[in-house]
Amino acid sequence: MQHPKKLNELAATAICGNDITSSCLYVSSLTIIYAGQYAWLALLIVAAVLFLFRKIYGEVVGALPLNGGAYNVLLNTTSKSNASIAACLTILSYMTTAVISASEGMHYLHGIFPSIPIMIATVILITLFLLLVMSGISESSIVAIVIFVLHLIAMFTLIVSGIWYVLQNGLDVAQLNFKQPLNAGFGTALFLGFSTAMLGISGFESSANFVEEQKHGVFRKTLRNMWVAVSVINPLMALTAVMVLPLAEVANNKEALLSHLGKNTGGHWLATFISVDAVLVLSGALLTSYVGVNGLIKRMALDRILPQFLLKENKRGSSPRILILFYLLCLSVLFITRGALGPLAGVYTISFLLVMIYFGFGNFLLKIKRSRLPRPEKASILSVTLAILAVTAALYGNITMHAEYLIVFLQYFIPSIIFIFLLLSRNIILKYMLVVVNGFFSSLKRMAAISRFHINRNLKNLTEQEFVYFTKGDDISVLNKVMIYVQENEITKKLKIVTVLSDGKEGSESFLNDLSVLDRAYPDIKIEYLRIHGTFGPEIIAQLSKEWDIPINFMFISSPSNRFSHRISDLGGVRLII
Repeated sequence: MQHPKKLNELAATAICGNDITSSCLYVSSLTIIYAGQYAWLALLIVAAVLFLFRKIYGEVVGALPLNGGAYNVLLNTTSKSNASIAACLTILSYMTTAVISASEGMHYLHGIFPSIPIMIATVILITLFLLLVMSGISESSIVAIVIFVLHLIAMFTLIVSGIWYVLQNGLDVAQLNFKQPLNAGFGTALFLGFSTAMLGISGFESSANFVEEQKHGVFRKTLRNMWVAVSVINPLMALTAVMVLPLAEVANNKEALLSHLGKNTGGHWLATFISVDAVLVLSGALLTSYVGVNGLIKRMALDRILPQFLLKENKRGSSPRILILFYLLCLSVLFITRGALGPLAGVYTISFLLVMIYFGFGNFLLKIKRSRLPRPEKASILSVTLAILAVTAALYGNITMHAEYLIVFLQYFIPSIIFIFLLLSRNIILKYMLVVVNGFFSSLKRMAAISRFHINRNLKNLTEQEFVYFTKGDDISVLNKVMIYVQENEITKKLKIVTVLSDGKEGSESFLNDLSVLDRAYPDIKIEYLRIHGTFGPEIIAQLSKEWDIPINFMFISSPSNRFSHRISDLGGVRLII
């Protein structure tokens, strides 16, 4: 099978940058509505918070450069159940982002061509990008680059046009706006504006969900590039609007503020250019959702949280079944809500901000539980604390402004998390089903026999999967923690404990006695101890994975120290559990 190409800095930045930079199309007007003439200040505060998250994400993904974002860090520091909650929030965020972006893009297109039906056009757009991503991430990244570059040109043109307008017409509108009294006090207005403006950084988490598709060293550059873009464009765009348009006019044109701003500063051609750009960049945000969710769901399927059949790839290296599943979820949400942005925004707002909070706590857990793990940079405890508090405040502000959003969010979140937890407990469910079959269908012998056969076969497929733990020492207390983790998080009855010894070295015989005690302590898990001579690294892991037919992501190690000669990403997906 041909391996897909890794993404360079421009391609990776474009894929996630289309999402985060498209935020200026709606966040500028929303922030002005709440913070008035000081919206640019609220957006600058958001940029400062995002600066803190640059190092938080850089430390976590630098230490654990695997797809999954918040899910990945929690999986490697806590349990599958905790990681699954973060994953569920991320999928909800992507799902609503995709539908909102597609729908908003078609609203802009409807403004140019009023005869276009918005719902049908939205379905067509979501379908087109499904086919694009299925053709391969490298091919879809070319489209993302074109959209991203055009969007930056459009935003730069609009800002320059606004500056030229002010130079030609003076500061009368700006002076009038800055004399306007705020609806609330300065502090309240700034807080509500900040809470709303935090939506302008959605997409920042996306790069962490497809980091394995990026070339080495690209991830941190995508964080820097996204931060620079959003720190420059969003505050300047809000300030330009305040300098050119009366505040009441901003509120009246909130759905398409930037095209209205372009019409005032440059004429109809600029308004049309901005509308076309909006259609394209919002479509690019849809692409971001597809790419990000593909990396996350693939990782969850590899970890046996989601069904394995989702992993089948086509010759271009994409996973059609994952993409089609996400596509169907997006269509279902679109039809259930009938394209209404209010309910979608409720799910999107809360899920996105909770994912950011989860990532902050994941950073803390990484510092505590994986302190020996090498990482390219470190975020200070103070900066992580401030970042979590800032996002928590924004979450509180949004719920205060729109209490109904919380209800809508729970209507989507609770069923999805119940579904995930049922999958995590499917071995227990199968055992209960076996009891039910034996109890209620005992009189129908043929039906009972067929049902028992299928249930037992599924149970066997689940529990017969072997796992591997590579141990470098003879500490039985560490192995006891390994057994506890496997028992609580994995569906298996078999565990290989492997020591890789240098040539000429022999392991401790007393360790075998300790293992026999451990074997008796965990009777439901068969322990097999193996000593292998060689050098521990990617080669021996790949060799054993092929020889034993055990996927690498079912192999565990404890946290390596700074003296470890390989990066975690070089090991092919080996998980850290101790």
